[in-house]
Amino acid sequence: MVKAVEKEKARELRRKGFSLSTIAKLLKISKSSASVWCEDIKLTKRQQATLDKSQKAAGYRGRMKGAQANKQKRLDALAKHKIQGDRDVKLLSKRDLLMLGLGLYWGEGVKADRGGPATIVNSDPDVILMAMRWFREVLGVSKDDVRPYIYISEIHRPREHKILQYWSKTLGVPQKQFINVVFLKGRPKKKYENYDSYYGILALRIRRSTDLKYKILGLLQACAQQSRGSLMVKTEDS
Repeated sequence: MVKAVEKEKARELRRKGFSLSTIAKLLKISKSSASVWCEDIKLTKRQQATLDKSQKAAGYRGRMKGAQANKQKRLDALAKHKIQGDRDVKLLSKRDLLMLGLGLYWGEGVKADRGGPATIVNSDPDVILMAMRWFREVLGVSKDDVRPYIYISEIHRPREHKILQYWSKTLGVPQKQFINVVFLKGRPKKKYENYDSYYGILALRIRRSTDLKYKILGLLQACAQQSRGSLMVKTEDS
Protein backbone atom coordinates (compact mmCIF):
# COMPACT_ATOMS: atom_id res chain seq x y z
CA MET A 1 0.00 0.00 0.00
CA VAL A 2 2.82 2.37 0.94
CA LYS A 3 4.70 1.64 -2.27
CA ALA A 4 1.57 2.18 -4.33
CA VAL A 5 1.14 5.64 -2.80
CA GLU A 6 4.79 6.48 -3.37
CA LYS A 7 4.57 5.22 -6.94
CA GLU A 8 1.55 7.43 -7.69
CA LYS A 9 3.27 10.46 -6.15
CA ALA A 10 6.37 9.73 -8.19
CA ARG A 11 4.38 9.53 -11.40
CA GLU A 12 2.55 12.75 -10.58
CA LEU A 13 5.83 14.58 -9.98
CA ARG A 14 7.27 13.17 -13.21
CA ARG A 15 4.28 14.38 -15.20
CA LYS A 16 4.99 17.86 -13.81
CA GLY A 17 8.52 17.67 -15.23
CA PHE A 18 10.58 16.81 -12.16
CA SER A 19 13.85 14.95 -12.67
CA LEU A 20 14.22 11.38 -11.44
CA SER A 21 16.93 12.50 -8.99
CA THR A 22 14.64 15.14 -7.51
CA ILE A 23 11.74 12.68 -7.24
CA ALA A 24 13.95 10.15 -5.46
CA LYS A 25 15.16 12.82 -3.06
CA LEU A 26 11.67 14.18 -2.29
CA LEU A 27 10.09 10.77 -1.73
CA LYS A 28 13.20 9.25 -0.11
CA ILE A 29 13.30 6.38 -2.55
CA SER A 30 16.04 5.04 -4.81
CA LYS A 31 16.55 6.63 -8.19
CA SER A 32 16.18 3.21 -9.81
CA SER A 33 12.69 2.83 -8.29
CA ALA A 34 11.68 6.27 -9.56
CA SER A 35 13.01 5.34 -13.01
CA VAL A 36 11.05 2.05 -13.17
CA TRP A 37 7.82 3.62 -11.93
CA CYS A 38 7.99 6.50 -14.38
CA GLU A 39 9.55 4.85 -17.43
CA ASP A 40 6.40 5.11 -19.54
CA ILE A 41 5.87 8.83 -18.87
CA LYS A 42 7.19 10.99 -21.69
CA LEU A 43 8.17 14.56 -20.91
CA THR A 44 7.18 17.37 -23.21
CA LYS A 45 9.92 19.08 -25.19
CA ARG A 46 9.60 22.09 -22.94
CA GLN A 47 9.88 19.97 -19.77
CA GLN A 48 12.91 18.14 -21.17
CA ALA A 49 14.56 21.45 -22.14
CA THR A 50 13.94 22.81 -18.63
CA LEU A 51 15.46 19.69 -17.08
CA ASP A 52 18.50 19.85 -19.36
CA LYS A 53 19.04 23.49 -18.46
CA SER A 54 18.66 22.73 -14.76
CA GLN A 55 21.10 19.83 -14.92
CA LYS A 56 23.68 21.95 -16.71
CA ALA A 57 23.29 24.67 -14.09
CA ALA A 58 23.65 22.11 -11.29
CA GLY A 59 26.76 20.71 -12.94
CA TYR A 60 28.24 24.19 -13.27
CA ARG A 61 27.49 24.94 -9.60
CA GLY A 62 29.11 21.65 -8.64
CA ARG A 63 32.22 22.43 -10.66
CA MET A 64 32.44 25.93 -9.19
CA LYS A 65 32.03 24.55 -5.68
CA GLY A 66 34.75 22.00 -6.35
CA ALA A 67 37.02 24.63 -7.84
CA GLN A 68 36.50 26.91 -4.85
CA ALA A 69 37.26 24.06 -2.46
CA ASN A 70 40.45 23.23 -4.37
CA LYS A 71 41.45 26.89 -4.38
CA GLN A 72 40.97 27.17 -0.63
CA LYS A 73 42.93 23.96 -0.12
CA ARG A 74 45.76 25.40 -2.21
CA LEU A 75 45.72 28.71 -0.31
CA ASP A 76 45.76 26.89 3.04
CA ALA A 77 48.73 24.79 1.93
CA LEU A 78 50.62 27.86 0.71
CA ALA A 79 49.96 29.70 3.99
CA LYS A 80 51.11 26.68 6.01
CA HIS A 81 54.34 26.31 4.07
CA LYS A 82 54.96 30.06 4.10
CA ILE A 83 55.01 29.93 7.91
CA GLN A 84 57.28 26.89 7.84
CA GLY A 85 59.49 28.60 5.26
CA ASP A 86 59.93 31.63 7.52
CA ARG A 87 61.02 29.29 10.34
CA ASP A 88 63.45 27.36 8.15
CA VAL A 89 65.07 30.28 6.33
CA LYS A 90 65.22 32.80 9.18
CA LEU A 91 67.84 35.48 8.41
CA LEU A 92 70.01 34.98 5.34
CA SER A 93 73.74 35.11 6.08
CA LYS A 94 76.18 36.65 3.63
CA ARG A 95 77.18 33.18 2.46
CA ASP A 96 73.52 32.25 2.04
CA LEU A 97 73.12 35.32 -0.17
CA LEU A 98 76.29 34.46 -2.08
CA MET A 99 75.07 30.97 -2.96
CA LEU A 100 71.51 32.08 -3.61
CA GLY A 101 72.76 34.78 -5.97
CA LEU A 102 75.07 32.37 -7.75
CA GLY A 103 72.16 30.02 -8.35
CA LEU A 104 70.13 32.93 -9.63
CA TYR A 105 72.92 34.08 -11.95
CA TRP A 106 73.48 30.50 -13.13
CA GLY A 107 69.88 30.33 -14.25
CA GLU A 108 69.07 33.91 -15.25
CA GLY A 109 72.42 35.65 -15.81
CA VAL A 110 74.38 36.49 -18.94
CA LYS A 111 77.25 34.00 -18.95
CA ALA A 112 79.07 34.72 -22.24
CA ASP A 113 82.80 35.01 -21.56
CA ARG A 114 83.54 37.42 -24.42
CA GLY A 115 83.14 40.55 -22.29
CA GLY A 116 80.18 42.76 -21.51
CA PRO A 117 78.50 43.67 -18.23
CA ALA A 118 77.25 41.36 -15.51
CA THR A 119 73.50 41.06 -16.11
CA ILE A 120 70.54 39.18 -14.67
CA VAL A 121 67.33 39.06 -16.71
CA ASN A 122 63.85 38.30 -15.42
CA SER A 123 60.29 39.62 -15.33
CA ASP A 124 59.57 38.70 -11.70
CA PRO A 125 60.18 41.76 -9.48
CA ASP A 126 61.05 39.53 -6.49
CA VAL A 127 63.76 37.81 -8.53
CA ILE A 128 65.12 41.18 -9.67
CA LEU A 129 65.07 42.53 -6.11
CA MET A 130 67.02 39.50 -4.87
CA ALA A 131 69.51 40.03 -7.71
CA MET A 132 69.82 43.69 -6.74
CA ARG A 133 70.46 42.74 -3.11
CA TRP A 134 73.07 40.18 -4.18
CA PHE A 135 74.94 42.63 -6.39
CA ARG A 136 75.00 45.28 -3.69
CA GLU A 137 75.45 43.37 -0.42
CA VAL A 138 77.63 40.49 -1.60
CA LEU A 139 79.50 41.87 -4.60
CA GLY A 140 79.76 45.48 -3.42
CA VAL A 141 78.10 47.08 -6.43
CA SER A 142 77.09 50.73 -6.02
CA LYS A 143 73.49 51.66 -6.80
CA ASP A 144 74.90 54.34 -9.11
CA ASP A 145 76.38 51.60 -11.31
CA VAL A 146 73.03 49.90 -11.92
CA ARG A 147 71.89 50.41 -15.52
CA PRO A 148 68.59 48.57 -16.12
CA TYR A 149 67.06 47.87 -19.52
CA ILE A 150 63.38 47.00 -20.03
CA TYR A 151 62.14 44.73 -22.82
CA ILE A 152 58.44 44.71 -23.61
CA SER A 153 56.08 44.30 -26.56
CA GLU A 154 55.38 47.21 -28.86
CA ILE A 155 51.73 47.20 -27.78
CA HIS A 156 52.83 48.62 -24.40
CA ARG A 157 54.43 51.75 -25.88
CA PRO A 158 51.55 53.98 -24.62
CA ARG A 159 52.43 52.80 -21.06
CA GLU A 160 56.15 53.58 -21.29
CA HIS A 161 56.12 56.23 -18.56
CA LYS A 162 54.12 53.99 -16.21
CA ILE A 163 56.46 51.06 -16.85
CA LEU A 164 59.54 53.16 -16.08
CA GLN A 165 57.88 54.48 -12.92
CA TYR A 166 57.09 50.95 -11.76
CA TRP A 167 60.62 49.57 -12.14
CA SER A 168 62.22 52.75 -10.80
CA LYS A 169 60.11 52.55 -7.65
CA THR A 170 60.62 48.79 -7.29
CA LEU A 171 64.41 49.00 -7.51
CA GLY A 172 64.83 52.37 -5.81
CA VAL A 173 66.83 53.51 -8.84
CA PRO A 174 66.20 56.92 -10.49
CA GLN A 175 64.68 56.80 -13.97
CA LYS A 176 67.69 58.66 -15.38
CA GLN A 177 69.79 55.52 -14.74
CA PHE A 178 67.58 53.40 -16.99
CA ILE A 179 69.15 53.07 -20.41
CA ASN A 180 65.89 52.79 -22.33
CA VAL A 181 62.77 50.74 -22.91
CA VAL A 182 63.23 48.30 -25.79
CA PHE A 183 59.92 47.77 -27.57
CA LEU A 184 59.80 44.41 -29.31
CA LYS A 185 58.25 44.33 -32.77
CA GLY A 186 55.56 41.91 -33.81
CA ARG A 187 52.26 43.20 -32.47
CA PRO A 188 50.13 40.39 -30.93
CA LYS A 189 46.65 39.96 -32.36
CA LYS A 190 44.97 39.78 -28.98
CA LYS A 191 45.06 42.07 -25.96
CA TYR A 192 45.90 40.09 -22.84
CA GLU A 193 43.98 40.42 -19.56
CA ASN A 194 47.14 41.46 -17.68
CA TYR A 195 47.91 44.28 -20.12
CA ASP A 196 47.71 46.99 -17.46
CA SER A 197 49.66 45.01 -14.85
CA TYR A 198 52.48 43.65 -16.99
CA TYR A 199 55.78 45.54 -16.85
CA GLY A 200 57.98 43.56 -19.17
CA ILE A 201 61.33 41.83 -18.72
CA LEU A 202 64.05 43.71 -16.88
CA ALA A 203 67.75 43.26 -17.58
CA LEU A 204 69.60 44.31 -14.44
CA ARG A 205 72.96 45.38 -15.87
CA ILE A 206 75.96 46.65 -13.96
CA ARG A 207 78.11 49.19 -15.80
CA ARG A 208 81.85 48.66 -16.14
CA SER A 209 81.47 45.15 -14.71
CA THR A 210 83.25 42.86 -17.18
CA ASP A 211 85.77 41.84 -14.52
CA LEU A 212 82.94 41.31 -12.03
CA LYS A 213 81.23 39.01 -14.52
CA TYR A 214 84.45 37.00 -14.90
CA LYS A 215 84.57 36.70 -11.10
CA ILE A 216 80.98 35.40 -11.07
CA LEU A 217 81.77 32.93 -13.86
CA GLY A 218 84.77 31.69 -11.87
CA LEU A 219 82.56 31.07 -8.85
CA LEU A 220 80.05 29.22 -11.02
CA GLN A 221 82.80 27.06 -12.49
CA ALA A 222 83.93 26.17 -8.96
CA CYS A 223 80.37 25.17 -8.06
CA ALA A 224 80.06 23.09 -11.24
CA GLN A 225 83.38 21.38 -10.54
CA GLN A 226 82.26 20.44 -7.03
CA SER A 227 79.00 19.07 -8.40
CA ARG A 228 80.83 16.93 -10.94
CA GLY A 229 83.28 15.77 -8.28
CA SER A 230 80.48 14.84 -5.90
CA LEU A 231 78.72 12.89 -8.65
CA MET A 232 81.90 10.99 -9.49
CA VAL A 233 82.43 10.03 -5.83
CA LYS A 234 78.87 8.73 -5.55
CA THR A 235 79.27 6.76 -8.79
CA GLU A 236 82.47 5.14 -7.54
CA ASP A 237 80.86 4.30 -4.18
CA SER A 238 77.95 2.59 -5.89
